[in-house]
Amino acid sequence: MQTLYGLMAFLAGAGLVVQMGMNARMGRSIGSMAGAAMINFCIGTLALLLYVLVTRVPLPAREQWGAVPAWAWLGGLFGAFYVGLATFAGPRIGALWLLALTVAGQMLASLLVDHFGLLGFAQQPVTISRLVGAGLLLAGVLLVAR
Repeated sequence: MQTLYGLMAFLAGAGLVVQMGMNARMGRSIGSMAGAAMINFCIGTLALLLYVLVTRVPLPAREQWGAVPAWAWLGGLFGAFYVGLATFAGPRIGALWLLALTVAGQMLASLLVDHFGLLGFAQQPVTISRLVGAGLLLAGVLLVAR
């Protein structure tokens, strides 16, 4: 199952590049990058709604809605920020540079989230080997982006 999840993550990463190009093209066509990002989220919302209806995912009970911490409701803002930024900045700085910086931000945030066990992730302390691995990954990404 881990292999399947890994493959799906890899494909999702590749999809980000495709999505960035599609959104940028839409933004140029309609004359609004913000409008293109909004359309992106509307299409995604419809796709998720269809998935929920087809798979008959049960709706949460009222008490489950109330149990969600206030900060957890804001997760979609990060997705909107990324899609908006990628739609606007991607064509200006290039897909590779945008994603290199995105990976750098993800790597640093991942180390912190894991080290402190934040946001419901299991605590996994930062070790020398994790720092070296993250550093090598970031160095490789940055070398490719130059």
